Amino acid sequence: MALDPADFTKCCKDSGILMVVKCRKENTALKECLTAYYNDPAFYEECKMEYLKEREEFRKTGIPTKKRLQKLPTSM
Repeated sequence: MALDPADFTKCCKDSGILMVVKCRKENTALKECLTAYYNDPAFYEECKMEYLKEREEFRKTGIPTKKRLQKLPTSM
């Protein structure tokens, strides 16, 4: 049975400083999950297209995505 990557976070929170020793199984599962995404050509293309879209929008507006998505204050 594969572990959920969130299990690593829970293990670390529960184990404190002993996480290095106690969470090896969860860490290995997390690494396997991340490596699968890293090596997936479809995921790479999806990320590349998202990046290019954000870059194009930045070049048009000069405003980074994070700044564009922030809400303006309602009281002015």
